[in-house]
Amino acid sequence: MSGTNRRIGLAVVRGRSMVPTFADGDRLLVLHGARPRPGRCHVVQLPARPIAVKRVAYATDDGWWVLSDNAPEGTDSRVLGAIPPEGMIARVIAPIRLPRRPRRGAAE
Repeated sequence: MSGTNRRIGLAVVRGRSMVPTFADGDRLLVLHGARPRPGRCHVVQLPARPIAVKRVAYATDDGWWVLSDNAPEGTDSRVLGAIPPEGMIARVIAPIRLPRRPRRGAAE
């Protein structure tokens, strides 16, 4: 994975596999082209499954071992095996926390 093709992007978490770190609907700032780092979260392409956010555990000869923070709710390398290097899409930089707007008609 080349560091010369880096770009910032956004991702949205779907599902509960990363609770309590991230919740369904959380928005994330991500860096495409970043080298995976053990302990950090990454947007990954799971084999025959949707794109997901997972935590990088370690590298193997076959690729990267990734895990869900909420194992009972997620599918990860424990089921699918290592994710090949080309399946590592982007490293999560930070969640984007937007202030909540008061609902219309709510008391001030």
